[in-house]
Amino acid sequence: MNNAVEPTLQKIELFVEGFFWMLPNLGIALVVFLAFLAASWAAKRAVTGAFRRRKHDDLGSLLGGFARWTLIFLGVLVVATIVFPSVKPANIISALGIGSVAIGFAFKDILQNWLSGLLILYRQPFKPNDQIKSGEFEGTVEHIDARATLIRTYDGQRVVIPNADIYTRAVTVRTAFPKRRSEYEVGIGYGDDIDRACEVILKALGDVPGIEKDPPPEALPWSLEGSTVNIKVRWWTESRRSSVVAAQARTIAAIKKALTESGIDMPFPTQIVLFHDQTEETDGHRTRQREGWPAGANPPKARHLNEVEIDRRAASGEEAPQEGREGDAQSPFRRRSARNRSD
Repeated sequence: MNNAVEPTLQKIELFVEGFFWMLPNLGIALVVFLAFLAASWAAKRAVTGAFRRRKHDDLGSLLGGFARWTLIFLGVLVVATIVFPSVKPANIISALGIGSVAIGFAFKDILQNWLSGLLILYRQPFKPNDQIKSGEFEGTVEHIDARATLIRTYDGQRVVIPNADIYTRAVTVRTAFPKRRSEYEVGIGYGDDIDRACEVILKALGDVPGIEKDPPPEALPWSLEGSTVNIKVRWWTESRRSSVVAAQARTIAAIKKALTESGIDMPFPTQIVLFHDQTEETDGHRTRQREGWPAGANPPKARHLNEVEIDRRAASGEEAPQEGREGDAQSPFRRRSARNRSD
């Protein structure tokens, strides 16, 4: 029994001795780690403050966080070498170098988004509160963090777009400039005077709130469509969407009212559809080609629609009607029916 207990007691005694032997190292390691924590906090504050003075708040926050965690990581390495003297910094760095490939593959997307966010914040193609369009999403930029860009859409939803997607695809910045141009096509009738219509439109736009005077609005004859002459109306407003939408609504209403009061037609789309057999006697002159009718000096003899109907009924075995057209006693229907009865 005593022989079995002695090895266990010896191990416990060695652990206790080792712990007391490591106490000074643990104390030194704790002090060193607290010093690294303080240095990391000071480094983050210094980097953030330096970029804030240059009006790069988001970039300063990103780099400040990076500096903070870099110092903390270095502090952990130093503490490990103090607590475990057998561990050499060169061994830790070499181990990290071997594992960096696996870490790179595992965190490829995270690193790619982080670097893309860093470049976006450094170059600043857009800033928070700008209105942008990226792919199918459009809205106001709320925040740019280390991984993604947050956009608040116009209908009150939040979209989180990875920074790598933002950086590698085309982005339209709606508020990059103070003013933005809008346009709309208005159709007038072919019988209306184009110059007068343009004058009426421009006069109406002069009284619309929200439209900029410089550059002035434009009304340009643009295209000849099937039933209208189209005039392209262009005007400038403030670049934010609220101003653009409000001005466009007022502009369309003012144009409609002005054209109506001036007696200028705004026609509906017109389409003509012809319904006829192309073999009726009323089709016209038979020697001229006419919508599928063969041209020539000896055109086929025209048939009445009733004769065509009788042939169709005879081929299908249906009974032909006993009367032809109303008021026509000698109609082909009646003549054909008489022949059938005599047969």
